[in-house]
Amino acid sequence: MKLRRTAVVVCLFFLAVTQPAAAQQPAQAGGSTVSVNGIEMYYEERGAGEPLVLLHGFGGCGLLWPKPFTDRLAERFRLIIPDLRGHGRSTNPSGVFTHRQAAEDVFALLDKLGVTRFKAVGVSTGGMTLLHMATRQPSRVEAMTLVGATHYFPQEARAIMLKQTQGDPSPEALRRFGPCAPRGEAQARELFRQFGAFKDSYDDMNFTAPYLGTIKARTLIVQGDRDEFFPVSIPVEMYRAIPGSSLWIIPRGGHVPIFGAHAREFLDIAVPFLQGEPASR
Repeated sequence: MKLRRTAVVVCLFFLAVTQPAAAQQPAQAGGSTVSVNGIEMYYEERGAGEPLVLLHGFGGCGLLWPKPFTDRLAERFRLIIPDLRGHGRSTNPSGVFTHRQAAEDVFALLDKLGVTRFKAVGVSTGGMTLLHMATRQPSRVEAMTLVGATHYFPQEARAIMLKQTQGDPSPEALRRFGPCAPRGEAQARELFRQFGAFKDSYDDMNFTAPYLGTIKARTLIVQGDRDEFFPVSIPVEMYRAIPGSSLWIIPRGGHVPIFGAHAREFLDIAVPFLQGEPASR
């Protein structure tokens, strides 16, 4: 029973399934696939205006962005919503996932779309991917919101990753991958394996303060004060290292605490922030 519960918790974390079930309906109505870096990358677009890239968490996909979010954001931005390598309808023949490679994939997609400069929102793995993007090509990322992200994996996260490798995922946990594993159980199991491998990874998420200091993007960092994976000290460290960044710690918030009760508040803050305007709250 303990192992089963652990698998479910892990799945909840990386799918960022904290919004009500009714909000998890598909927000997009069809997309495209392009060849980049040896994979077929699926993405969808909505709206018009400045490009805004939405990057999902590990084990998730673009499908899980709630419709109220995409509807509101599409009023102001041209949304670009990809499935990261191996997630959703994107392939990953290598069987390996790193946030560094995910960043290169997203850059390649944007190059194909002719997008040179953009804004972005990333949750969990999506935010970690943005850290790579904002340090590798600082001039291209104009503004970004990082939700439940980290610049290194602390012991709390590695302990959960270790438990993930101590048995097979439960049927319930595998079912939770359903919306973002169209290739079935094999795809879900591959994502579980890749997640477990993060416990031994030290050369992917390993940003030092001086390296974070090279970021030029206007940055909003959002974190729950009860995130079981990344303690509050982590967003505080990023806030101190990223020049001119802003920090919002959500009381009693868990991992990716921007859905459900905080959804409207998040949008009221994030939309004007991304546009460079005062918040409406």
